[in-house]
Amino acid sequence: MIQLSGRAKRYLKVRFRQASRLYVDLFHAFSEADLERALGAIGINTGDTVFVHSSYDAFRGFAGKPTDILAVLRNAVGSIGTVMMPTLPFTGTAVEYALANPIFDVRRTPSRTGLLTELFRRMPDVTRSVHPTHSVAVWGRDAAALVEGHHLAGTPCGRGSPYARLLDRGGRILLMGTDIGALTFYHAIEEFLENRMQMSPFTADFFVMQSRDYSGTIVSTRTRLFEPAISKRRNLYKLVPELRQRALWRQGGVGQLQMTLLNAADVLLTVSAMIDKGIYCYD
Repeated sequence: MIQLSGRAKRYLKVRFRQASRLYVDLFHAFSEADLERALGAIGINTGDTVFVHSSYDAFRGFAGKPTDILAVLRNAVGSIGTVMMPTLPFTGTAVEYALANPIFDVRRTPSRTGLLTELFRRMPDVTRSVHPTHSVAVWGRDAAALVEGHHLAGTPCGRGSPYARLLDRGGRILLMGTDIGALTFYHAIEEFLENRMQMSPFTADFFVMQSRDYSGTIVSTRTRLFEPAISKRRNLYKLVPELRQRALWRQGGVGQLQMTLLNAADVLLTVSAMIDKGIYCYD
């Protein structure tokens, strides 16, 4: 067996990455216009309210800049539509983050949910909800109403949050290079259907956290968070065959980018039907 030196291994890795990028650029390149056509083909329409989960790493072969992707999303829904993105300020669990006693600053605290979400929340015409753990950035129609009072919600994504208000708007969820595991809207469902679950997914204790709003005022949030032991057992992949069977799972893509479009109301009804059959999205 030939043994390669560390230097040789590094050289081969660099050349492999270069060859991979060249292959994608040659055979899987796509433009802004291609991306907008793909969004239309999957079912995004003018006037839609769309909650977007994204992974910029999945946009290999895209000819534009990250901000061009955001422009395409806004063009796809138009001036009467709405684009929403999660801008959570932490990785790991919400409980771990809360125990560090941070003060969330709606203007300054960065998003830890990907490059596109951070660029999106910095845009001057984007409004961000004031919430210490699960803030949402919103552009478009009724943005202010969607984010209003989020810090008063009893759970991060439940009633009174932008996630729950997706239902009021007939909202849709777009997964761009991410899988069903990114579906933060499921946390809203956990509150809606809590009394039908095998066990509560929320902590028994309330956490009191602080945020600085757009005016610089410190506001408090008293909330239950997600019980870490239950969160480890959450398995949203159980949803996929149910959604497919009901023809509610719409997939498309462009280049090597895979996208999935779901209606928030369909996801809620599907989870409810699964519970009726004794199927829960936990292992």
